[in-house]
Amino acid sequence: MPTERWSTAQAESLAPDPAALKRARGVSGQFSSTGHLDDILWGLCRGYQVAADLAGPAFKCSCPSFQAPCKHAVGLVLRWAESGTGDEPAPEWVTGWQATRAARAKPRTASTPDPVAAAKRARERSERVAGGMTELRRWLDDQVEQGLAGLGRHGHQVFEPVAARLVDAQAPGAASAVRRLGGIAGIGPQWADRLLGELAMLRLLVAAHERLDSLDPATAATVRSRIGFPTSTEEVLSGPPVSDRWQVIGQHDTDDGALTTRRTWLHGASTSRFALVLSFAAPGQSLSADLVPGTEFRGDLCFYPGSAPQRALVATRLSAAEPFGRPDGAEPVRAALSRWAALLAAEPFRYDGPMLLAEVTPTADGCLVDAEGAALPLAAGFREPWWLLAAAGGRPAPVAAEWSPGGLRPLAAWVDGEFVPAAPPVPDPWAPRQPELPPEMLAAALVGTARRPWPAQPVRVGSITVDLAPSPATAAGLLDAAAVAVTARRAGVLPATKAAVVAAPEEIEPPLPIAAGARLRRILRGGAPGGTHLEQELLAQWLSAAAARGGVVPPAILPELLDAARRNTTVRADVARVAGRRGGWLAGQRTDWRWLLEEATPVTVVDWATATGAERLGHLITLRRTDPARARDLVESTWHTESSENRARFLGTFAEGLTLGDEELLERALDDRRKEVRQTATDLLRRLPGAAFGERMRQRAHAAVRLAPGDPARLAVRPPEELDPALRRDGVGATPAHGTGAGAWLLEEVVAGAPLESWAELEPSGYAALARGNDWAAALLHGWAKAAIAEHDGRWAATLLGSDAGVLREAVRWDLHLVLPRDSLARLAAEALRTEDGSAHRLLALHPGPWPQPLSVTVLETIAHRARTDRHTWQLGELCRTAALAMPPEYADLTSRLAAQLEPEVDPGRVRPVADLARTLSFREQMLRELNSPPEVHSAD
Repeated sequence: MPTERWSTAQAESLAPDPAALKRARGVSGQFSSTGHLDDILWGLCRGYQVAADLAGPAFKCSCPSFQAPCKHAVGLVLRWAESGTGDEPAPEWVTGWQATRAARAKPRTASTPDPVAAAKRARERSERVAGGMTELRRWLDDQVEQGLAGLGRHGHQVFEPVAARLVDAQAPGAASAVRRLGGIAGIGPQWADRLLGELAMLRLLVAAHERLDSLDPATAATVRSRIGFPTSTEEVLSGPPVSDRWQVIGQHDTDDGALTTRRTWLHGASTSRFALVLSFAAPGQSLSADLVPGTEFRGDLCFYPGSAPQRALVATRLSAAEPFGRPDGAEPVRAALSRWAALLAAEPFRYDGPMLLAEVTPTADGCLVDAEGAALPLAAGFREPWWLLAAAGGRPAPVAAEWSPGGLRPLAAWVDGEFVPAAPPVPDPWAPRQPELPPEMLAAALVGTARRPWPAQPVRVGSITVDLAPSPATAAGLLDAAAVAVTARRAGVLPATKAAVVAAPEEIEPPLPIAAGARLRRILRGGAPGGTHLEQELLAQWLSAAAARGGVVPPAILPELLDAARRNTTVRADVARVAGRRGGWLAGQRTDWRWLLEEATPVTVVDWATATGAERLGHLITLRRTDPARARDLVESTWHTESSENRARFLGTFAEGLTLGDEELLERALDDRRKEVRQTATDLLRRLPGAAFGERMRQRAHAAVRLAPGDPARLAVRPPEELDPALRRDGVGATPAHGTGAGAWLLEEVVAGAPLESWAELEPSGYAALARGNDWAAALLHGWAKAAIAEHDGRWAATLLGSDAGVLREAVRWDLHLVLPRDSLARLAAEALRTEDGSAHRLLALHPGPWPQPLSVTVLETIAHRARTDRHTWQLGELCRTAALAMPPEYADLTSRLAAQLEPEVDPGRVRPVADLARTLSFREQMLRELNSPPEVHSAD
């Protein structure tokens, strides 16, 4: 067993794709027992036997999945990386698998190779390759002689026969290069320029192969490698090792459908040498995870032979991998370009190469610029580096990237001693691309040299004139000239002069705990239990707790968080409180994040007249808590110049510290031209004791409804005759509820507007009893119900729900439940569960949580009963999903024990919802514990 656990990132890299990682996250908490045996992790997950040999890595699972590693195997490694394993003794199936692997690993007796046969095979392959390359040369010349315009019309079918012939000739590298041409011809802007450049480099490869015997060994090795001659691992490792402290500076995966390739770049701290380690996996298989970006180790690398060797193998490791806070040997842009030019001079076939740029900053137009003002463009898909802007805040940071004619492809950056991986590319179909070849050369190639011969003449590439004489005026001559021109242009690229973005303001709020930030990142990336619905609710709970605690999220998470809030508007207010100044700075640069600037956070504004609407709103929120009169004066000072949206939003803050001093402004708002302003004012006046509004509505209500004495007493009802302007001004609408007459609607509205305290002659139950026998019963009960909702009067709400719930419209009835005290609502939900009332689930969903103990116990008992007796599991699943968000997290252990008790008793389908509930409760418990921990401080290396 390794002395140290893997990092979470290293464990996550085992998953073949994001969907597989999400599934693995879903099962990582479902292991009933785990342990380790030497380098082997093992566990039991819902009856499946799961094992992972970390030395391979290799995996074993008894589930029927064809994917390797399956979700259970990845989930097991994730669990170990995050929380370790148990110490139970390994069962027999684990020790047996270990013995089987050890037996397979025994070296077989190698047979002595036959040097004569080996030489014969090498000679035969060389002859086949030579024949294939000769045919490739003829085909290349024919295409340019006939014109490239035809290739653009026919698409990839033209290239398949040539590629197949090269495969037969055992030149797979050249075959792959020909196949790639099918993705260029006729596709996208500047396709002819790109196609001619690639054809020219293929023609250069053919010419190099024809002179293979006269080339120096290093160049010959490069040519052989490009054609596809293999170099065995033994041959590479037998070469001279390069010792250094190797820093893993970046990694990215590419998937062509048939094979997934992982490119991992290393950089030697003392040698300043780059190394590329490749790993490959078939679809559904995992890639090597032994090189973790952001870590370094001391060791030896052996490089593949070549004129500019960069691909390497790790020969030996002399130390464990450890994080590093800043890469060594980063260079300014001009020095990095000089290194790139030297690389191309040694190996002109290369299309891209690594760069480690020192202290660069994004520009507003998609470049990275260094301290000298030298800038390089970012590649398509990376031109808006929000990940870097968020992490560094527009301040200089070292960046690792791959450079190509298409621009920089960022790999990672280092900010304040932290490794920040680059975000994946986004679709960018409108990315500009400059041609690399002279227009006259391209024109001749498109038409064809048979119709438009290419004259042997100097070619101007940028500011350089390249003399190509004595190149003949043929198709081959044009291809030779194009190879020189494209190489000269790529090697001679000069940086532009740009200005960096204005840096973000300094953050004034303290950071949230590091563990809490990691939890938020896990939620945003689909690592929370329970699926998409629970993820959104858990995100809302995390944000609510974080906003109440105070502090800001890690800046690198901001792009994902702002995107999540763009889609889910209910969390925006809390996001605004934890995004900090960095979040506002980012939102000002991107249209679909501008909503953040409109979300108010409690702030203090120095100059009301010049502050933005969001700043004013935040200032009012702060001021209404301490000096409501001053807040009201500020609103009145600009009332007539504010937009209707701002007037409504500003009035909304009056709910805090509402007094009769606010009445005059609220009465004025009743005459506003916008409905939103009038509605806000009406809602506030209904809640203001002693207001003239309430007195007006009281007079109307008691003129329409009076208590007539008698034995028994009765209610004498005479609804308002018409909707007059005064009633309209006080918020009574002209459109009645569906199925309600005009008179009943006016009666309902005036009763709803009258303060409940004015109905003091009887108890609420007495008024409700008299209303039941009245012709206007529905209007009266709805009016009192709406008044109870507006005033949050639990006494009236409980009375109406206890005796007249069936008369009330559904929307009004359920709104009344929200007025009930939490313990009353919990009691109703518990009773509904015990009596198997169909409304139980809805009552549970209305309780905001955390549930009190009696309700939690009742729910847990109901879950246990349903798991053992219900024929269908959907009710059980629904109940568990509701409980996962509202049951106190302290019930995680009790729920987990219930799942363990059920496992041998009932079908696994009934255990799964209970186990998922236990995992979610445990997740919430850890989440809240992390948010309540003191902030941690990182120190830069």
